[in-house]
Amino acid sequence: MVAFIPFIVLIALLVCCISVFGNATLDGASQVSLIIASGVSVLVGWCYKRLSWDNLDKEMTKKVASCTPSIIILLLIGAISGTWMVSGIVPTMIYYGLQILSPQWFLVSTCLICALVSLLIGSSWTTIATVGVALLGIGKALGFSDGWTAGAIISGAYFGDKLSPLSDTTVLASSVVGTPLFTHIKYMMQTTVPTFVITLIIFFITGMVMNVSGDGDVQLFVNGLSHTFVISPWLLLVPLAMGIMIMRRWPSLVVLFLAALVAGIVAVVVQPDRIREIASGSGAQGMLVLYEGAFRTCYDSTALSTGVEALDKLVATRGMAGMMPTIWLIISAQVFAGALTATGQLHDIMRYFQRLVKGTASLVASSVGSAIFLNVTSADQFLSIILTSSMFKDLYAKMGYEPRLLSRSCEDGGTVTSVLVPWNTCGLTQSTVLGVATLTYLPYCFFNLLMPFVSITVATIGWGIRRTVVSASSALSSGPKPSADFSENQI
Repeated sequence: MVAFIPFIVLIALLVCCISVFGNATLDGASQVSLIIASGVSVLVGWCYKRLSWDNLDKEMTKKVASCTPSIIILLLIGAISGTWMVSGIVPTMIYYGLQILSPQWFLVSTCLICALVSLLIGSSWTTIATVGVALLGIGKALGFSDGWTAGAIISGAYFGDKLSPLSDTTVLASSVVGTPLFTHIKYMMQTTVPTFVITLIIFFITGMVMNVSGDGDVQLFVNGLSHTFVISPWLLLVPLAMGIMIMRRWPSLVVLFLAALVAGIVAVVVQPDRIREIASGSGAQGMLVLYEGAFRTCYDSTALSTGVEALDKLVATRGMAGMMPTIWLIISAQVFAGALTATGQLHDIMRYFQRLVKGTASLVASSVGSAIFLNVTSADQFLSIILTSSMFKDLYAKMGYEPRLLSRSCEDGGTVTSVLVPWNTCGLTQSTVLGVATLTYLPYCFFNLLMPFVSITVATIGWGIRRTVVSASSALSSGPKPSADFSENQI
């Protein structure tokens, strides 16, 4: 029970922070809570398990270093959010989208559009940061709350991410378990497609019965966008080129860098007045004004006047600087994960999940629950998938289940729920990019919420689950070997 002490402390601190700071909890209070919980974890390991400080320090440092690629991606996404808005790319997408999408079909269309884009490019992060931002603006104009729109965006993006052969998490889950990639994808469809169909039905019914009053805002937004930005379908060549690069498996960092760079150049060439507006008051002259404005678009917050207050808030950006609270929180979360791993507390808790296994349903429920738990504690979906597969791989084999059942369970619990945890790298990124708090969109992410339950239900029914002739009682009595299930080398 000692292993639960840091979690109890963290939960208590977060509850207090939410009650005191509300939506501003992620501005600093959550980070402090994670650091305090990390200190408690280290103290427990130091005093109770007599662990050396060098090992604790090494593990926490390693965890923080592991999130470096995510931090760089976040900074590039911050630059894209600024350059794609000021260059007119996102305003163009919103402008045409407002004239195509109707309120009744908006939610289900949003979900389907994000699903298709994410399926093609294999990235929920990129889908949400580009198409998702534009759809959020359309939703505002049509009168939908940010929670409903963000829920439809995230549901679609994570459906496509989960089934795309280009997705990092899909490739990771299949490879760490030892399941062929397309076997893994095909098997996931048994749980993923029914969940997505249910999600679409919910959004369809909601769109038909919800009374939204945004007709007047639509025309205001259209007029405001056309008077503020140069609107042209040629600007859509930038996201099209980005999608082609991703489909050709270019490195994500290279694609994001080029997307920000090209959009910055487009902003200077196509929207020079907006660039000068951003740099106004600096005292720069001539070409230096464009140079300063372009750089500020990448790293600083921007505010443009469109004549429509709601639209002004939509086209405002935060750039790279706006990502710093998120990066701070990611680092704090990784320190906490490092402390739990170094002290062995994470391993001790994971063993409780294995003890709950009695049959097929409980095995899948334990592995899915483990992945969700690790999303909360390790704050990273990749670590959640890796650790869950490591902990349960031998147990699935001993009980005679195919590896594809474990790889599917890892994704059903790990990939989709990561975005629902406020301090997880996915939850932090999407809430920052969309400007919608995690707890605001969480109730409307129906695909992400339903996925674990559908996975367990399918396992309970036994649909598509095959076993070799192995005695379940002997498998359970032999039990997993902790030293083999969880080791630093496997991670």
